[in-house]
Amino acid sequence: MTTTTGPAPSPRALARQRRRASVARFWRQYRAERAGLYGLAVLVLCALLALFAPLFVGSDVSSVTDAPGRPMQSPSAEFPLGTDQFGRDLLGLVIWGSRVSLLVGLLAAVLSVAIGTLIGVTAGHFKGWYATVMMRVTDWFLVMPTLVLAIALATVMSRSLTTTVIAIGVTTWPTTARLVRAQTLAVETRPYIERAKALGGGHWHIMSRHVLPNVMPLVLAQTTLIISSAILAEATLAFLGLGDPTVVSWGGLLQDAREAGAVSAGDWWYLVPPGIAIAVVALAFTLCGRAVESVLNPRLGVSR
Repeated sequence: MTTTTGPAPSPRALARQRRRASVARFWRQYRAERAGLYGLAVLVLCALLALFAPLFVGSDVSSVTDAPGRPMQSPSAEFPLGTDQFGRDLLGLVIWGSRVSLLVGLLAAVLSVAIGTLIGVTAGHFKGWYATVMMRVTDWFLVMPTLVLAIALATVMSRSLTTTVIAIGVTTWPTTARLVRAQTLAVETRPYIERAKALGGGHWHIMSRHVLPNVMPLVLAQTTLIISSAILAEATLAFLGLGDPTVVSWGGLLQDAREAGAVSAGDWWYLVPPGIAIAVVALAFTLCGRAVESVLNPRLGVSR
């Protein structure tokens, strides 16, 4: 009696199966982190509001000439969060501002992590004088106040969203570089790295095929943690008047409220909504980052 078996799956099919199994395992472990689930739910809600903001509030919500209300109206049935100094609906402005704040936070975090990962992996792999120079530059950025450097860059460059992203991204990478370099040094001591070198693997092959995949979990966790800091930094720069004045953001709303004298006048509805939005989104990203960190490296026990 003979049995027939189907053809063996191809290497690509096996790789896809392993990736699907890895993603499913990650999601099962992530669901066990209740705080991470709460943070993820908040982020999904904020992302949906940002994506569909034109449907909810319309693209003319920031128009000063077509403001629907009177200046500085307190919350009412018509305007649940009141109006600003021009009579614009603050609820619509907060929803519309989420688009800019989230976008700048994401782009700045990606830029920061990309720079930190590049420097960390190369410094951990090449060592020698290159690693010494890169780590001294990293130390210099670490001891310098990040906000001061970001303000300096935003001051000398034109006021735009691109400037804000660059100012935040190029001043917040040192922590990532330090963490990635430490992980790279640990990976480089493993036996399969020695075998790859003995078989003729070059620097690019070692870093891209062996080191980088092993540090990506750390990079992913670090990205989610940096996004919250980037959003806070964007709000700070906008509050200081260094953001793009032509767009609506949460930090820009706080700056407008300060200029309108909302603090001294007691117009709390002009200050509280954008401030709460910044705090809630930053906390949600932090919760997600801690949950991801706990899943990818259970020994940390960050959520226990």
